[in-house]
Amino acid sequence: MEISDPQPLIGLRVFLDQREDRCLAGRATRSLAGIRRRREAHVDSGYRQNFSLDVDRILHSLAYTRYIDKTQVFYLIRNDHITHRVLHVQLVSKIARTIGRFLRLNEDLIEAIALGHDIGHAPFGHDGERFLSSMCRQHGIGHFHHNLQSVQFLERVERKGRGWNLCLQTLDGILGHDGEVHNQRLVPLGDKRFEDLDREVEAKRRDPGVEVVPMTMEGCVVRMADTISYIGRDIEDAIRLNLVRREELPREVVRVLGDTNGTIVYRLVTDIIQQSADKPFVAFGPEVSEALKRLKDFNLERIYMNPGIKRHLDHIGGLFQELFDRYLGDLQKDNRKSLIFDSFLKDMDDRYVAEQRPPEIVRDFIAGMTDRYFLDHFPAERRPPIETR
Repeated sequence: MEISDPQPLIGLRVFLDQREDRCLAGRATRSLAGIRRRREAHVDSGYRQNFSLDVDRILHSLAYTRYIDKTQVFYLIRNDHITHRVLHVQLVSKIARTIGRFLRLNEDLIEAIALGHDIGHAPFGHDGERFLSSMCRQHGIGHFHHNLQSVQFLERVERKGRGWNLCLQTLDGILGHDGEVHNQRLVPLGDKRFEDLDREVEAKRRDPGVEVVPMTMEGCVVRMADTISYIGRDIEDAIRLNLVRREELPREVVRVLGDTNGTIVYRLVTDIIQQSADKPFVAFGPEVSEALKRLKDFNLERIYMNPGIKRHLDHIGGLFQELFDRYLGDLQKDNRKSLIFDSFLKDMDDRYVAEQRPPEIVRDFIAGMTDRYFLDHFPAERRPPIETR
């Protein structure tokens, strides 16, 4: 049946909004509070709730599609059971929604933040992020950080430069996630405006050490869930690749959190619910927080900095530099046959082209690449080898 007039369905939105008032905690974010940078009459008068709509816009973005071939931790390894970025964001979403359900928070907002939080990741994970950041600094456009780039993609690159016009609370949660920073407790910063979001983006681009705290409880939950989702999963992947053995996990950590991903996730989620219920913050208990910090230190030393997965680091860094120089040169020479014109900038909104400097356009193009697409820019003999394990 074709519905030409959505008005009969408006009552459903009113019902859902009223149900939020009855069921959500006082500190939860109501869907009616969603603020967009630009008013959209069909959204304001439609039957969809704000954050539910944001979820769908993120799911339908091209950047979300590219998650499928984005590195999580281990790259240049062919193994169907190793975590890629697409699975990571789904795990973050599920874990965060579980926490949010027990704390009576807005699960739609949680899902939107979780699914969009890593959209700005460059190819080859955090190593690619560091390479791209170095080049961005060389060309005077500040540091590159994936949470900044996630906001950049969703606001200025997607839909050929028109962006998705997501709610402030969604973008703020995406900007404020940082699973590498250890927090025992997160207190949301409360009311913000788009001007605050823009200032935080610029401050973080100048100094990546600037901490950005989400404005909502939902954003704080996603930030905690980001760590919960990867900490044990990375251990399982490392064990599968024979980089570490389960019995090597720190004994005191195992006593508190267990030694499998399932147990680690369960104990962290349970603790955060117990510590945060009916509180104006999201927190771990002291013992669990300390165990988690020790486990993160173990992962850093034994997994993330493991020479066994860094053997081609210099090679990949050289390819990043070459690609950045190539496409920056093509823009400066107005080489219309270049892929950056034919693929990335084709039909791009004039405002994007006018507002972005050439190095920023190159940054956006490279950051959006999947690992495979990045390597396809080079002949086979110049690519680093891919191992099967």
